[in-house]
Amino acid sequence: MRVLLINTSEKTGGAAVAANRLLETLNNNGVKAKLLVADKVTDSIVVVQAPHPWLRRWNFLWERWCLFWHLHFNRKNLFEIDMANAGIDITNTPEFKEADVIHLAWVNQGLLSLGVIRKIIASGKPVVWTMHDIWPATGICHVTLGCKAYRSTCQSCKFLPKHHSPFDLSTRIFNRKKKLYSGSGIHFVTCSKWLGDQARQSALLSGLHVDTIPNPIDTHVFYPKDKREARERVNLPVDKRVILFVSQRVTMERKGIAYFIEAIDRMVGQHPEMQQNTVVAILGGHAEEVVDQLRLPAFPLGYVSDERQIADIYSAADVFVIPSLDENLPNTIMESMACGVPSVGFKVGGIPEMIDHQKNGYVAKYKDSADLAAGIHWVLNEAAPDTLRQNALTKVRTCYSQRAVAMHYVEVYNQALAFKNYNI
Repeated sequence: MRVLLINTSEKTGGAAVAANRLLETLNNNGVKAKLLVADKVTDSIVVVQAPHPWLRRWNFLWERWCLFWHLHFNRKNLFEIDMANAGIDITNTPEFKEADVIHLAWVNQGLLSLGVIRKIIASGKPVVWTMHDIWPATGICHVTLGCKAYRSTCQSCKFLPKHHSPFDLSTRIFNRKKKLYSGSGIHFVTCSKWLGDQARQSALLSGLHVDTIPNPIDTHVFYPKDKREARERVNLPVDKRVILFVSQRVTMERKGIAYFIEAIDRMVGQHPEMQQNTVVAILGGHAEEVVDQLRLPAFPLGYVSDERQIADIYSAADVFVIPSLDENLPNTIMESMACGVPSVGFKVGGIPEMIDHQKNGYVAKYKDSADLAAGIHWVLNEAAPDTLRQNALTKVRTCYSQRAVAMHYVEVYNQALAFKNYNI
């Protein structure tokens, strides 16, 4: 079986990480898979550059300009929505023509337009679409923030300026997607049960297949390492406890840095001795901007792309904290647990599916910095570290192994092929 995965970026972002891991997983388990991207940055022979790279940049700028106009020339929410009005036709590439199954991942920001997706469907090839956020099931948004309009028809979108008309851009794109999906036979896959439940409620996906398959992880890269040696390699104190925060861009509001800062403040206020024996490590871009706001000594590690170095950073930590306000199935929790490090996060999205409360980590009440602080303190001072570590490793082996994920995807591919070939 030949599968063509399609994702906007090869390396940047959680969807890119997941797509690369799935690519490796499929190729290691009997599927001939390639990954087509808009931004190829490696020399991998199984990663293919989409045609006309300059066109993708133009598409990106044109879509942002159109959205800027719909936002009444206000930059707020400019990167929170997508309309997919410009894209690259990939249907004439050799990789597309030879593929048995077309597997879409995160394809926004100038890679695929709705029109190109229509051509992909019209080619007659079965299409599987892994949802890394809710966008395929809504009009224009990637995060609903509690809005339930997509269950019937997107309208009066909270991301758009108020202009007292229910028939706004979100409605128009919603209707285009509805026509696109009708009779398409697309098999949708969500990475978390939570997103699957959300997707099945969408009027757009009514009557279509929606499966849930978690992202895989390579336990040959992410595995427990000697903590002292790991700390020496990444220049963290060997005689302190380390609290780890990770985000591609640390200052992104929905990643919850404000709640993290407040939780650290509360915890130090209650346990001032922590200032002497505990530090914070911050992995991600703009880390240096929040260091002065923390009441514990902090080490900004910056943005790191090398997975083995990232695994060292996880292994150097005593607890990983993810106070995100909206998440699907975070790769970061999976990476942390694979390194034997417990996680603390809010009860939101797919996080409670990954963190088993007080077994391999702590699930705090949503947007409750006091409970977040309690969870961090519980992991560091009250729980049995060896038990947390073993439970985390067991969770990864049981739920996120490469073979289990690959076999589930092969099953979905076969279903999609049967639907196209035999209409069953």
